[in-house]
Amino acid sequence: MVSVQPIFIVVTDANIIINLIHIDRLDLLGALPPFSFVVPEEVVKEITDGTQAEMVRDAIRLGFLQQVQLSSIPELKIYADLVRTLGAGEAACLALAECRGCLVASDEKRAFYREAAIRIGQDRIINTAGILLKGIRLNVLTVDEADDAKAVLERRRFVMKFTSFRELLK
Repeated sequence: MVSVQPIFIVVTDANIIINLIHIDRLDLLGALPPFSFVVPEEVVKEITDGTQAEMVRDAIRLGFLQQVQLSSIPELKIYADLVRTLGAGEAACLALAECRGCLVASDEKRAFYREAAIRIGQDRIINTAGILLKGIRLNVLTVDEADDAKAVLERRRFVMKFTSFRELLK
């Protein structure tokens, strides 16, 4: 009998996409089975740098990302409630994750993280470090490549609170 591996849909926020662009690894979003990454149109609109926006369009065209829309009444209601306190992209991500049972990929802290933990649970939130760690575990990235990416992101003032991905693999 053939076993079918479940697919986990991950609604992806702009900060994750931009971090992956900075390390030139947006392709990771298409290389991490069993995860399938989607991006709400509100997040696509938040990426205003021309080069980055083009890279996102390419990732959608190549199938690394799938653009999705808020479409149901519950999604729209939750979005309307959340957008009062969160950015449009964050509100869209969380509304979709809550209504569709998806994971959410975001590096946001404070208000977004608290709201996401309440609405969907901490176990359904993944961040940039988590995506890189999945890449290592799936043999898509080496530890050295992930550590190099960490160094690039730190030069852009995105700091991860560990020295090396080796620490996370123990």
